[in-house]
Amino acid sequence: MDSFRRDGLTFDVRDAGPTDGEPVVLLHGFPQDSTAWDRVAPALHQHGLRTLAPDQRGYSPMARPRGRQHYRLRETTADVLALLDAAGLESAHVVGHDWGGIVAWALGAWHPDRVRTLTAISVPHPGAMARAMVTSDQALRSYYMGLFQLPLVPERLLLAGNGAALRRMLEHGGLPEDAVDRYVRKMQEPGALSSALGWYRALPWSGRDPVGKVTVPTLHLWSTGDAFLGRKATEDTERFVDAFYRLEVLDGVTHWIPELAAERTAELVTAHVRA
Repeated sequence: MDSFRRDGLTFDVRDAGPTDGEPVVLLHGFPQDSTAWDRVAPALHQHGLRTLAPDQRGYSPMARPRGRQHYRLRETTADVLALLDAAGLESAHVVGHDWGGIVAWALGAWHPDRVRTLTAISVPHPGAMARAMVTSDQALRSYYMGLFQLPLVPERLLLAGNGAALRRMLEHGGLPEDAVDRYVRKMQEPGALSSALGWYRALPWSGRDPVGKVTVPTLHLWSTGDAFLGRKATEDTERFVDAFYRLEVLDGVTHWIPELAAERTAELVTAHVRA
């Protein structure tokens, strides 16, 4: 399958690997798209796993509804359920990075019957994140989340000068030049950046639906070079998982783990799925 539909929206999806393999859903973050998994997915295929990597709401050109309420967490998780239904899957292993990780946490808490295993990359459980915002330096690290909720200002700042500020942000994080070019180009499409920022602007709505304890086997990957997400929330995440839990720390890697530590990520995900 190369696409699926929900509520009049069409989502692009990259379905690859053995068709009879264990299904693994790969969820990207901001400001990425499904190509974030370009180096991870082939390694998973070599281990007999099937991958389904959608361009999520706001990133697929035909799935960019207007209005921040359309990007609340209940909607973004429902999109993944629609993907599973379209693929004829009762459940799948779910791997998410950045905002995709938040969706993965919510799926593991709200729909454990649809999630075989959960792998959250970079982002802690939302409950642990909320605690860290008042007990550590996490609020300072997350200053941009408030900025991104402002109307129009982030678009003007990030896209000025042919996307110079967005480019600097991604380059500073150590992303390869080809990935930086790809993501900046995608965010310059009409309405793309505003739609991607809708995830941040919907936080007041998403906060009304707390993500409770997760009851599926969980792997959590975090990197010491992550400038956005600190250690406190990472260490507190285990208390929000009522099942097998493993934390794997990658030394010296920045936030962009799928692109910068693809081989190790694939190795850990494969072991988690097989276990």
